[in-house]
Amino acid sequence: MRPLLASVLGLFASTLSPSATVDQYVSTESPIAQAGILANIGPSGAECSGAYAGVVIASPSTTNPDYLYTWTRDSSLVFKHLIDQYTADGSSDVSSRELIDYFVAAQAHIQQVPNPSGTVSTGGLGEPKFMINETAFTDPWGRPQRDGPALRAIAIITYANWLLTHNNASYVTDTLWPVIQLDLDYVASSWNISTFDLWEEVFAYSFFTSAVQHRALREGSQLANVLGQPSLASNYASQADKLLCFLQSFWDASSGYVVANPGVQRSNTDANTVLASIHTFDVNAGCDAATYQPCSDKALSNLKVYVDSFRSVYPINSGIPTNEAVATGRYPEDVYQGGNPWYLTTFAVAEQLYDSLIVWNQQGYLNVTDTSLAFFRLFDSSISTGTYTASSSTFQALTSAIQTFSDGFIAVNANYTPSDGSLAEQYGRNDGTPISAMNLTWSYASALTAFSARSKQTSASWGAKGLAVPSTCYVPVSVQFNVYATTVYGVLTTSEENIYLTGSDPALSNWDPSTAILMSSANYPVWSTTVELPADRPIQYKYIRKNGGTVTWESDPNNAFTTVGSGSQVLDDTWR
Repeated sequence: MRPLLASVLGLFASTLSPSATVDQYVSTESPIAQAGILANIGPSGAECSGAYAGVVIASPSTTNPDYLYTWTRDSSLVFKHLIDQYTADGSSDVSSRELIDYFVAAQAHIQQVPNPSGTVSTGGLGEPKFMINETAFTDPWGRPQRDGPALRAIAIITYANWLLTHNNASYVTDTLWPVIQLDLDYVASSWNISTFDLWEEVFAYSFFTSAVQHRALREGSQLANVLGQPSLASNYASQADKLLCFLQSFWDASSGYVVANPGVQRSNTDANTVLASIHTFDVNAGCDAATYQPCSDKALSNLKVYVDSFRSVYPINSGIPTNEAVATGRYPEDVYQGGNPWYLTTFAVAEQLYDSLIVWNQQGYLNVTDTSLAFFRLFDSSISTGTYTASSSTFQALTSAIQTFSDGFIAVNANYTPSDGSLAEQYGRNDGTPISAMNLTWSYASALTAFSARSKQTSASWGAKGLAVPSTCYVPVSVQFNVYATTVYGVLTTSEENIYLTGSDPALSNWDPSTAILMSSANYPVWSTTVELPADRPIQYKYIRKNGGTVTWESDPNNAFTTVGSGSQVLDDTWR
């Protein structure tokens, strides 16, 4: 650890053990974070004057950056936490119930507001942010963002399920279900279309978006059945099966991590993937790899790659051993506000590890596979693959070390928390000074969900247990790619300019131009090739030109389509 700032943690670090120090930070920061959330929710929040009832502001900050807006994603994640709190406490808090109902009413209104992404029936549900008086934000922005409707559905479904067990079916049917159905119908019809990612920067497929869409459709199918909507339930389940297939395509086995945004020309090591794991955690699903549960070998391997990518990026991480916690950010190449660690991403690492510990202790064993071996060797350099039961000394030593490792990420954030406990969006890569938007609502929520996981609290299951990747995921279909493109001579020789194809599937070389598919010029100026691809799979691709050692990519955005369920299809394009 670096020398402490004048922080909450610093008040106790000199006299307490590391675990006790984190205990004290959690105890001190929890009420501050809870108050920070409530201060940013209308109509009565102390920091959000002008916000309508149930509207969550991202931050009170109005300059560099201006975050005095309401984002569907942030609002839904915040209220998912508040709904989990309320349902766990047994409905005794009337003010919390009122605030949740305000949120539902606000979202029902916002769904109907025409905006630059469209109307409620023409894509407007993908609009990412609105004014705090529930009117449209009309300036240029990265839109649509398709995670918001899924996250909103997840939050409100959690509330609906609880109400159904507490004799309030009419409110669920009359008030909640119309909001939920609009979101689920949107997700079911648009999950296979490109989206801006949760950082609002790149237009591609996004692992975080796909993962929460899958969860929303699974939960939605179950609720639809309960409410007597079998046709909707069947459609949601069918689309969820296809999404589960699609989720497998984000895994890069050769590099041991989840590709956050396939086709985007950067490392794609991204907090997106860790956030996806914690927000689709299902305690009953064990360490399932198909849904990237926190303790799955894929999720653990991905976590190590993600964390390690920041060890040499931030000066405040300098000199910290590879088996100790460090500050993490969105992705290593980030330059926003200078490219710094984020409180919420560092809390997310701790939360994934706490979730893992919950499951390992609950099931009484942990598995070390070839995929997760590098992760476990952070704590035992001689560990080998195998199953280690809770009664074994290896299990006890590993879980103890991982608990300490997890606490380390809380301690890192605590180290850079100012003495008043306020949480900004980021803290400086050089000295840890809080920067960017102050009092970020998502930062406070991320602290509380991590603290809850540390205390072994879990949310209701969403149905991930026992899911199997459908065999239809691997049924091939034949796709012919044709592109009209003039080249230097138009006759295929080894020294002339040729057209190649690459894209988001291994059969399309996974965006690697060095192994891209050479297309035939037999019908020049139309270049063609036929590729076997998985059925019902969203695919992105581009054509590239190669002339000697020069590679020229087609202009953005990526081409995108979804393969047919069976048979074959033909795509006709023109070089851009």
